[in-house]
Amino acid sequence: MKKIGLVGGTGPESTLMYYKILNSEIDCITEGRAMPDIAIESVNFPRAWNNVTEGRYDLLADYLLEKLECLDKSGSEVISLTAVTMHVVYDELAKRFNKPIISIPRVVAEEISSKGIKRIGLLGTIFTMEKDYMKKDLIESGIEVFVPNDEERQLVAKRIFEELEKGIVKESTLKELTDIITRMKNDDGIEGVILGCTELPLILNSDNCPVACFDAVEIHIRKLIELSME
Repeated sequence: MKKIGLVGGTGPESTLMYYKILNSEIDCITEGRAMPDIAIESVNFPRAWNNVTEGRYDLLADYLLEKLECLDKSGSEVISLTAVTMHVVYDELAKRFNKPIISIPRVVAEEISSKGIKRIGLLGTIFTMEKDYMKKDLIESGIEVFVPNDEERQLVAKRIFEELEKGIVKESTLKELTDIITRMKNDDGIEGVILGCTELPLILNSDNCPVACFDAVEIHIRKLIELSME
């Protein structure tokens, strides 16, 4: 089994999800015979986030590259970032790092395309909803991508940053999010929605979502497991 390397800490809650699910799923698949070797390089979240919000993408890329190189030196073979927002510098990292980085946007696009869906909603941080790094692979696959309106985007981002990043899950927030998704279903004709922030699965799932729910974390983890067990 190949060693898995994760750039974590963006935020800690989603990193915990990756660690726990990778261990439990591989334990189940192997009927208790194995769990994965996992290395985690955890970033200083405020430092990384400030580089994103202030548009210092060169500094962000340099910082994340340091973490990727540490994972490489640790013997990790299946390497990934554990946050969608950090993919804002994915193309730069892919050019500079000497091993493949398993892209969340790419594996999500492959999954949605395989389901024949043509109109998809996207929730995430402000940067994920407004910039192109999560949309590019989807659009290239012939899928139309819709995001909430400006007021809704601000609300989604606020709830992610002030609540979900801290592990706080509220019923009132769940209603706000499902109301937004329902509005997009009625107005934009979305057939499904991408949980494009790795904290969103803490509150939204296939049981409570008004449309087909594509959990970026779940899809990404399935790919990491597949590659680690090749």
